[in-house]
Amino acid sequence: MNLDSNVFIAGHKGLVGSSILEVLQTKGYKNIITKSKNELDLRDSAMVEDFFKINKIDVVLLAAAKVGGIMANNTFRADFIFENLAIQNNIIHNAYKYGVKKLLFLGSSCIYPKLCPQPIKEDYLLNGELEYTNEPYAIAKIAGLKMCESYALQYQCNFISVMPTNLYGINDNFDLYHSHVLPALIRKMYLAKCLQEDDIDSVIKNLGKNYKNILKEFGISKNSITIWGSGNVRREFLHSIDMAKACVFIMENINFKDLINNQDKNIRNTHINIGYGSDISIKELAFLIKNIIGFNGDIVFDTTKPDGTPQKLLDISKLQNLGFKPSIKLEDGIKEVYLHYKARA
Repeated sequence: MNLDSNVFIAGHKGLVGSSILEVLQTKGYKNIITKSKNELDLRDSAMVEDFFKINKIDVVLLAAAKVGGIMANNTFRADFIFENLAIQNNIIHNAYKYGVKKLLFLGSSCIYPKLCPQPIKEDYLLNGELEYTNEPYAIAKIAGLKMCESYALQYQCNFISVMPTNLYGINDNFDLYHSHVLPALIRKMYLAKCLQEDDIDSVIKNLGKNYKNILKEFGISKNSITIWGSGNVRREFLHSIDMAKACVFIMENINFKDLINNQDKNIRNTHINIGYGSDISIKELAFLIKNIIGFNGDIVFDTTKPDGTPQKLLDISKLQNLGFKPSIKLEDGIKEVYLHYKARA
């Protein structure tokens, strides 16, 4: 990949895709191709094929996906497996068919077994049962990375997969019904702080006229906020800009052949974990965000709700050995995200 390559970012408006776009623009890439959902429905095989047929694409960064937290994953199970499989199949196959020189597929750390040894090495894939609440999404992502690996082995395509940990950033999804834990905590505590300050106008602006019912539904008051689960599970969080920099680094410096590592004929697990290298409990995260925002109420943990996987900490030694290390500290990243959210809330 070089500055003159025709680079297609699938999912450029999402958290990861928008960060990749920002990093590429900063580095001076000249021919970046993006399409909105209205312009190109990645679930539509005919539309995707026409797109690849018309545009001479050199490089694909496949960041498009249907994503969400525990509630969304467990509620819309069919949507998560169908839509993600469709997006991946259409892009990866047409990238092969129309001669794309290099492709990067973004998976998710939920591909690993629920009770995986920690930290999680790439070789632990398919060595145990998946977490039930996001099993359909995980299976779709496993299929995507195996598809890239298989096309590389059969057709010599330079297709690489990366497995990011839990990501956060200024373009995150803060929807209370569908967001991941970190942006959800930021929004809940922002609203609770507004209530403490009797700033009802900001609450109405944020939630609309039905704000009282929404506050009650999500356990938000001036005195406390409620969080799903015990708070004891541990998660690793990586800023989306660090993720984007890692993706661009890999596309500029690493090829599929570099990931085989002299394996025998049973080549597998060529994907690369991308993480921060350390984790934090959800309880610790909640209190960290509480301190950053300045919310003075209580944090209540609803243990009747599921926790999800007990711990997900990626082993990032492969990434570090390839020459990349993340640089944005969690507290600094959360401060940036909160200030950005507050400014537009």
